[in-house]
Amino acid sequence: MSFLDREHSVAEPGFNRWLVPPAALAVHLSIGQIYAYSVFNKPLSEYGGWSLLAVGVIFQIALAMLGASAALFGKWVERVGPRQSMFTAACFFAGGFLVAALGAATKQLWLIYLGNGLLGGIGLGIGYISPVSTLIKWFPDRPGVATGMAIMGFGGGAMIASPLSVALMNRFGGGVPTNGITATFLTLAVIYFAFMMFGVFTVRVPREGWKPAGYVPPTKAGNSMVTTANVTVENAMRTPQFWLLFAVLFLNVTAGIGILGQASVMIQEMFSAEVVGAAGVTAAAAAGFVGLLSLFNMGGRFFWSSLSDRIGRKPTYAVFFSLGAVLYFLIPLTQELRSVALFVACCAVILTMYGGGFATIPAYLRDLFGTLNVGAIHGRLLLAWSAAAIVGPYLVNGLRQSQIARGVPAADAYNLTMYIMVGLLILGFLCNLLVRPVHPRFHHVETRDTPLLPTEQPPAVRPSGD
Repeated sequence: MSFLDREHSVAEPGFNRWLVPPAALAVHLSIGQIYAYSVFNKPLSEYGGWSLLAVGVIFQIALAMLGASAALFGKWVERVGPRQSMFTAACFFAGGFLVAALGAATKQLWLIYLGNGLLGGIGLGIGYISPVSTLIKWFPDRPGVATGMAIMGFGGGAMIASPLSVALMNRFGGGVPTNGITATFLTLAVIYFAFMMFGVFTVRVPREGWKPAGYVPPTKAGNSMVTTANVTVENAMRTPQFWLLFAVLFLNVTAGIGILGQASVMIQEMFSAEVVGAAGVTAAAAAGFVGLLSLFNMGGRFFWSSLSDRIGRKPTYAVFFSLGAVLYFLIPLTQELRSVALFVACCAVILTMYGGGFATIPAYLRDLFGTLNVGAIHGRLLLAWSAAAIVGPYLVNGLRQSQIARGVPAADAYNLTMYIMVGLLILGFLCNLLVRPVHPRFHHVETRDTPLLPTEQPPAVRPSGD
């Protein structure tokens, strides 16, 4: 298995760095399947006699494990390199489907929790961060474009997984999805393992000191938010910049994931036949709306992260929070105006910024903390995602339920949540505004194993560029 070692994955001279994003994309398109897991909820519920609430816990366990494993294994991923970590992610993710298949075959829900939830979630976390630092090292001139291409796959994975899973369940079940769950899990295990192996065999790390032809690293006279120093993951967590970015990611994700998880019900209730008459939104149209949001979620990851290479990370997040606040404020107004088109447009732009936040944050971390431990730092920051995955849906679903319980019509039950979102986004804008270059006292100092000669000077802390 030495093939998986970092030293055996160093690129040979002449290697085309543009082969690395497809390798990363193969992993992210696979693990992005988790966004489509809801297609199994109803068949699983009917097949095992479990409630939808109990089946929905699988998704929650997976997302919680994503953040936890990314934080726990981030430094290990940095040490062993992308090839071994991507292989490990494939084993956990595909192995999770095998265990879930056993759970489905024996109708034991706890085995599905263990498979798709716990094991699959570990595969999600390791797979998500595996290619990030490698991409940043291959593309120091365009880190936003590189990470955007890969993380775009996570948003688009559901577009493949959703129809594929439904087709497989119908195929194996003879038109009855509940009868095809076990065979579908087994098939998906094989498909995703093979697809992720493409990434394992393709990915390479650059040689020490490699840089693109003609690339000039940023200097002190350049962007003050881009450092030329490095910060270890332990030191990064002692800086206010890490916790400000933790808040930035948490607030940006909270704002987007609430709409993403409730989109179908929200548009049907806000624009029902009772509200807008014959032009009321049907269930089929709502499903199309969800698919449209997935497209904007995916496209936003590439668009915004690429734009951040030109205008900077801090201004990009400033746009997310300021424009997002305006759009959330407009959503109740779209309902008053009975304008479905304006509502869809607002939600679509919000979802581009939701995806854009994920894709831009690795480059933001690289700018502030350097490339030494950027994967590990990214892993720990993803805990903000897990937290937001709990808070965001609660704000939309929980407040909606409480509003309806107080007698507020369902069509108006989202207004309070939207205004709360505006407040959260303003808070995020302020957190982003406070981000400054990391103080040089946190910078990593290179050490050497041999003692200094009498004529040598001790190594100095490299300037941050601020």
